Amino acid sequence: MMNELKGLTIDRLGEASFFVLLILSVLSSTWYIGHAQGQQFNVVEFGAVGDGKTDDSKAFLGAWNKLCGTSGNSMPTMLVPAKKTFLVKQVEFAGPCKASSVQIQIIGNIVAPANTQWTDCKSECWFCFSNVESLTLTGTGTFEGNGPAWWKIPGVLRFTGCNNLQVTGLASHNSPLNHIAISSCKGVSLSNINLIAPADSPNTDGIDLSNSNQVTISDSFIGTGDDCVAINGGNSHVNITRITCGPGHGISVGSLGKDGSMDTVEEVHIRNCTFNGTQNGARIKTWAGGQGFARFISYEDIILIGSQHPILIDQHYCPDQNCPPEKGTAVSVSDITFNGFRGTSADRIAITLNCSSVVPCKNIIMNEVNITPSIPTSKVVAICNNAQGTATSTTPAVPCLRSQGIRTVVEDKQTDGDRIIRSVTEGEFKNEL
Repeated sequence: MMNELKGLTIDRLGEASFFVLLILSVLSSTWYIGHAQGQQFNVVEFGAVGDGKTDDSKAFLGAWNKLCGTSGNSMPTMLVPAKKTFLVKQVEFAGPCKASSVQIQIIGNIVAPANTQWTDCKSECWFCFSNVESLTLTGTGTFEGNGPAWWKIPGVLRFTGCNNLQVTGLASHNSPLNHIAISSCKGVSLSNINLIAPADSPNTDGIDLSNSNQVTISDSFIGTGDDCVAINGGNSHVNITRITCGPGHGISVGSLGKDGSMDTVEEVHIRNCTFNGTQNGARIKTWAGGQGFARFISYEDIILIGSQHPILIDQHYCPDQNCPPEKGTAVSVSDITFNGFRGTSADRIAITLNCSSVVPCKNIIMNEVNITPSIPTSKVVAICNNAQGTATSTTPAVPCLRSQGIRTVVEDKQTDGDRIIRSVTEGEFKNEL
């Protein structure tokens, strides 16, 4: 009898303990959700229709104003719900916000208006964020920019003065201009994003960076009509990893020093990236007569699939052919590393170092570079001018860099049976291109 009572008591205690733990778990979960996410503001509750035809711009701004005006330590969330397509015109989401961090969760899709319905054609962005601290954009939604109807008007997303910014999981298709622009931001993380535009679409850069630092871009696909990533002046401590780029113009530093301006870029590191059918691969471009520097830049562990110009440094960048002459100044290019390149070039000139006679490229390091032609019966070459540095186990051989490791004999205007390797003057270089 006593044993039965003890068993019953233990069973009841077990049940009581279970219910206590269950209640505590629910309370804890409720506190966590409320504390971590805070209030949620669904754009539909602010009047958004989501039929892809009705202008939902005011509803988006209404939800944002409520979000940004919410105070406290929690993270309030603006929700763009699933299974709807929201037509939104140019909108500006301005901070600072009262909460220490805010979130926009985009599960549905967002579509731009027709070009005749655009309210401010002078604007450089479609969704413009400024001075918002600790902003997170996340979700699985897509921005559809309707680019072919009105290319060269606005970019899709622009962030100005937004520190501790995170963008993850989103997609942008057919941007009218660049897909994402980051300006004057510190502490930026962009990951798992897909940016897509036709190869012939003008100025549709994937990601434009300017005057920002501590930027990480990772695990994303970018296929556009211009640079997959453009690292412009004022950037430092940028890390780019596991990006598949193509079509597009590669991952570029610059252009820098236009119209004699002062531009600086340093501590940029690109790793484990693939260039597939790109016009360029690893590119650094500066204008003649500029000032400043591009230094401590590395491209490592790069796969090339038919890239037209896999490695390119051009201190005479001039796309419009109305080129300024070299003057007494130039943007200095130094301490540049190309390490672990492998794959194919679609162009005969696989490596180009077109450096300035005023301020030559210094400490250019190439190591374990193996670039072969896309067509097995063709050949690839390297041409260079005014560059100093070393090359180790590099194919094709680079005549102006000191060979390290396996010695490569380079003779001016000689043919070795596989490649034509020669030094060129600046005039000859332009004729080659």
